[in-house]
Amino acid sequence: MSNFPNLSSHGFRVVKELGHNRTGGRVTYLAVPLPPLTQKGTVKQAVVIKQFQFARSDANWSDYDAIEQEIKVLRGLNHPGIPRYLGSFQTATGFCLVQEYKNAPSLAVPRSFDPDEIKQLAVSLLNILVYLQNRIPAVSHRDIKPENVLVDDDINVYLVDFGLARIGDSEMTISSVAKGTVGFMAPEQLFNRQISEASDLYGLGATLVCLLTGTPSIAISQLIDEDYRLNFKHLVPKLSIRWIEWLEKMVELKPKDRFPDAETALEALNPIYVIRVPEVKFSQPCLDVNAKRLGEKVIQKITISNAVSDTLLESRWEVASHVSDPPHTPDFHDWIQFEQAHFISNEALCKITVDTSKLMVSKTYEREILIHTNSQPETQRLKINVHTAPVPIPVKKLPYFSLSLLVLFATAATWVETMAWEKIVSNSGTVGVAIAIFVSALVAALGLVAAITSGLISKGMAKIRTRFGVRIKAFDTVASVFFAGIAAILVAKFGAQFRVSDAAITAFAAVDAVVFMAAFESEGVAESCRQRGFSKALAFGVSFLSAALGISLGIGLKLGFVNGIVLSGILGTSVPLATLILYPPLDRARRIANYRKLEGNLIKP
Repeated sequence: MSNFPNLSSHGFRVVKELGHNRTGGRVTYLAVPLPPLTQKGTVKQAVVIKQFQFARSDANWSDYDAIEQEIKVLRGLNHPGIPRYLGSFQTATGFCLVQEYKNAPSLAVPRSFDPDEIKQLAVSLLNILVYLQNRIPAVSHRDIKPENVLVDDDINVYLVDFGLARIGDSEMTISSVAKGTVGFMAPEQLFNRQISEASDLYGLGATLVCLLTGTPSIAISQLIDEDYRLNFKHLVPKLSIRWIEWLEKMVELKPKDRFPDAETALEALNPIYVIRVPEVKFSQPCLDVNAKRLGEKVIQKITISNAVSDTLLESRWEVASHVSDPPHTPDFHDWIQFEQAHFISNEALCKITVDTSKLMVSKTYEREILIHTNSQPETQRLKINVHTAPVPIPVKKLPYFSLSLLVLFATAATWVETMAWEKIVSNSGTVGVAIAIFVSALVAALGLVAAITSGLISKGMAKIRTRFGVRIKAFDTVASVFFAGIAAILVAKFGAQFRVSDAAITAFAAVDAVVFMAAFESEGVAESCRQRGFSKALAFGVSFLSAALGISLGIGLKLGFVNGIVLSGILGTSVPLATLILYPPLDRARRIANYRKLEGNLIKP
């Protein structure tokens, strides 16, 4: 047997209970009209009957004033968003109010709305408030909350329960004010101060905040901070700034800080994008980090900005996992750190520190940084290339071009000189041999003097260059030509004393000048090697063997390379020379290999 009240004498049959407030003795039923009513045409559809059970021992008969107020308000309203008042009647236990039934649950029932649908709800509710505020006199609802807003599947919105409504400037008792819902009542209503058209906006704003944050109306106190403000911004990071600012203005504590009325609030809301995600832009497409010293901590800067002005960018940095890196958390990485891993700003300068002390030298590390944002896509990737400092073993290169010229010089000079000596000896006999021996000794002596003098002059010129900034790169060549000219003059005068033919003397003088220049250049090559950091022994050996190889090749051009002596000379000079040339890179490779063994515990690229 049903426990529903029997309202057949009033023409209704109760179908089910829609809600109740047992403490206040108020129960809401869904009812259908009985045939007499349907035949008269007065009521054809299901209705809502709100029964106020004043006969209950715990009921308060003073609530009858609120019922009269609600009936008075509803009788004058005609809006599609407000269920129509159909009538009222008394019962043995109390009083019943009949309203149009809307097949729509309240917002207190857990449901899912997307932000654009919530904006649509806000527009519909504001239109209802505009209608109420434009009446003469204006009507204030004063109890807007999720339980009093009905929404059907087509997002049609209905505002119900006008039990606390007020027409015009009529006074409201303290007991009536206390029946409002804390958290949804405007502060001025809570303290029984002057009510304005901005008062209902507070309840509407609080209702929207609950929808957007998924907060039940009974838990709205969780959103109220120490200053008694609704603090919800951190819970809706994907909403546009203008939409959040609009909501914040709706729930300002002071009426003067809210919109003055529903019409103004509606005008401000219409052009706002509810969801408008930020657009992330980086100041550079990738990060290149170059370390110049071993173990250096390099700081790289990058600016991340948001191109959509009415949104707020929220970002969080994280280093992507890599097989070579030690395990790490989103907040900590072993050798890549962020000065500020999380920030909320539309333009932020981010500093990234790379600690290369944990990395191998002379390597390139390619990693990815993840940027989690409230934009689309939510996670973006940024490449970072880390180039560590070079191996602390300097690269020393021999003057290969100078060595090649030295070999070429010596080869050409020796070949020409052998031709000249052959002619001088054949024309002058014993005298020619004497000339050859004497001139060779003279050239050797001059070469020694020239080398010593050149070294002294070079040092003096180096001091001049250091003090005055004078750059004379070709001085050594000029000196070699100068001394070679002196040697040629002396040889020519000496040959003339032995009555050697003018042609032979000229050829001999020219040849000795070229040979002298080769010898002089050999000393210059050795000095160049020493300046590049090679030992004196290696510098002398390379230059000496290069000149000796050139001499062997020059003789070979005259006597033939199949000659045993020539072949021995070429092999005896080229093999040691090749060994000395290959020694520096091979020695460096060996030292690098030994250094790499010490990096066994470092992070691999």
